[in-house]
Amino acid sequence: MAHALLYGGGRYPDVATAQDWYLAVASAVRDRLVERWMESTQRWRAADAKRVYYMSMEFLIGRTLSNALHALDLYDELAAAVTALGIDLEEVRQHEPDAALGNGGLGRLAACFLDSMATLGLPSFGYGIRYDYGMFAQHVLNGYQVEQPDDWLKFGNPWEFPRPDTTYEIRFGGWVRRDEDGAHWVDTESVLAMAYDIIVPGHGTRAVSTLRLWHAKAAESLDLALFNQGDYMRAVRAKNLSENVTRVLYPDDSSYQGRELRLRQEFFFTSASMQDILTRYMREHADFEQLPDKVAVHLNDTHPAIAVPELMRLLLDVHRLEWVDAWGMCTRIFSYTNHTLMPEALETWPLEMMRSVLPRHLDIIFEINERHLAAVRTQLGDDPALLSRLSLIDESGERRVRMAHLSVVASHTVNGVSKLHSGLIAQTIFADFVRLWPTRFCNKTNGITPRRWLVSANRGLTALIDERRGLAWRRDLGQLAGLRAQAKDPVLLERFTAVKLANKQRLAAWVEHELGITLDPHSLFDVQVKRIHEYKRQLLNALHVVARYHAILDNPEAGWVPRTVLFAGKAASAYRMAKLVIKLINDIAVRINNDARVNHLLKVVFIPNYGVSVAELVMPAADLSEQISTAGTEASGTGNMKFALNGALTIGTLDGANIEIREEVGADNIFIFGMTADEVERLRASGHRPLDIYEANPALKRVLDGIAQGEFSPEEPQRFVPLVDSLLRFGDHYLLLADFASYLEAQGHVDALYRKPQAWAEKALMNVAGMGAFSSDRTIAEYADEIWRVTPVAD
Repeated sequence: MAHALLYGGGRYPDVATAQDWYLAVASAVRDRLVERWMESTQRWRAADAKRVYYMSMEFLIGRTLSNALHALDLYDELAAAVTALGIDLEEVRQHEPDAALGNGGLGRLAACFLDSMATLGLPSFGYGIRYDYGMFAQHVLNGYQVEQPDDWLKFGNPWEFPRPDTTYEIRFGGWVRRDEDGAHWVDTESVLAMAYDIIVPGHGTRAVSTLRLWHAKAAESLDLALFNQGDYMRAVRAKNLSENVTRVLYPDDSSYQGRELRLRQEFFFTSASMQDILTRYMREHADFEQLPDKVAVHLNDTHPAIAVPELMRLLLDVHRLEWVDAWGMCTRIFSYTNHTLMPEALETWPLEMMRSVLPRHLDIIFEINERHLAAVRTQLGDDPALLSRLSLIDESGERRVRMAHLSVVASHTVNGVSKLHSGLIAQTIFADFVRLWPTRFCNKTNGITPRRWLVSANRGLTALIDERRGLAWRRDLGQLAGLRAQAKDPVLLERFTAVKLANKQRLAAWVEHELGITLDPHSLFDVQVKRIHEYKRQLLNALHVVARYHAILDNPEAGWVPRTVLFAGKAASAYRMAKLVIKLINDIAVRINNDARVNHLLKVVFIPNYGVSVAELVMPAADLSEQISTAGTEASGTGNMKFALNGALTIGTLDGANIEIREEVGADNIFIFGMTADEVERLRASGHRPLDIYEANPALKRVLDGIAQGEFSPEEPQRFVPLVDSLLRFGDHYLLLADFASYLEAQGHVDALYRKPQAWAEKALMNVAGMGAFSSDRTIAEYADEIWRVTPVAD
């Protein structure tokens, strides 16, 4: 490390800062991985192995140092080495920023999947975007979310390898000219995509995969003539406009310009990736005959769906294949994961926008659609309504391209991400496609990597499990099931409880340092951390907090279980209602935390700028995991798995993977409340009457009246009327009021159990023991065997 500090950072140890030491340590660790990386690449090439290319707009990888150290089995050795130099490894780790490459579950799932692909030895690549500023850094000012640029690259990124020799031209605009040689996309504007590679190490293996991220560079960086004339702004205008495509993740799409930038982003990274894939393939093969046998491309949701017409364009226009041959290859190469049931979240693009930005691709989509609908007529008859539903073009209102439909038509396999979700997509949004291709659809329940979410995040529990079960569970999570037989062992339970308390103390110390709020580690830590969205129902949690506050005020001597309620998550910058929920949570916190009558029994905290590193602090400390989405709305969830793996009990609806978690941990070891997905549909069909529920439930009425009349915003009494109106006047779309009474009843069961520490610990340990089915290793093994047909290459 001293060598890396001196020759890599140009610093002597006596003047080095903690940031200098972090960069030196990262450089030294990275160098240990490079040899493995090169070996893996050579093995795959020598074996002429089929590779899987995982395409995602997000890869929420978090910090890399600790993961790399655990992969190399060097954590303790390095900690001792830097201690000898007078350096604290934990302090050094804090100087690594979270990589701002994602926002929520989609990106974190992709990161877990890359970890498992490497650990299983699968020849694999991740493809995404190297964002300059990520989505945003969330600050809270006077209770409101404020978005600031997340300047995560301010000190550079020691984990990446720039590849200026791997650069592709990405084209936009222009028009399509046709002649006897075919279609020609002409008069286009260009931006360059340059590759940056990040090493993804496997655990318990020498296999290493690659995450390749694309960064935009202007085709012409400077108009020297304008610059020499003194017109400095115009001289770099084209450069700035070109490079905007990789500035931020999910630019605000409330304007036409924002929506167009999103489309450009999606095409930018998919075009670069498809060109890169074909370049790599052609280095090793003389023609395209084996392309589907050597290449599997997976679409992580619809963001990369434009890769389908781009691959067709490359095969047709550049390599001059016939349509039938090119399309036959595409349908053997692509597979697609759907992550949402909500029609409004299924991506579509206006035809006129696509005609302006990607005219050749729109032509190809029209051709795909014409041939697709002709096949539908042959198979199912000339039913105009059915053809309309199956068309890639939505003709109602503004004509739009349906990217989910395009993904389904082009893919040989389409999967959902939990048993419930996969069943529902087959019954609802893709029901007509299931009728057309019943064998195309399957389920692959999501999973998480135990290396990040237990080994790295919870070293105390990891050491305890290692002692009881050995080390093999890190690559075979099913071995945790052996803890079930020990769930009543008093020594194990005592140590298990001590680990949880230590994690709560660690989080409490961090919260006090960062936010100036004192927490009681002996209180029940009730946690809901996830993207802020109405369907995830953070508002329902807030209603319970207010109801609890009122109940404590009414009966302070009722033997209340002290509770700390923790929220965290970002709201999309243009999502007004979600941002208002954040403000409500913070206003509730101000009122409760400053009320001496209750603050020894109830405390509320909103943790800003939630990300992977914050999650690694919060999840090991949680006692109760809030997974309370409306049944039938959450595709799977992975936070539910991470919390349970760290010994939290779940309170949740029968939604997403909660159902399968209940099957694995046992119905007695989870708090289930609320309606099922079928009951939700029946209630909506018969007519939900939220006002009737409001009038019939005095506690609920008091909560909503208090919020609407300024109990928590006396300086602006009407501030939260829009939230209350969404429940009472505008239909309570996500059925918070319908589930409110059941939710409060379940919270009562939580209190009753927490009063029995040994019983609580037994159930928490049973949750840890039941998490074997939710390893991303299991999920990726299923993808590899049943969808991608990719086999591991031995070390």
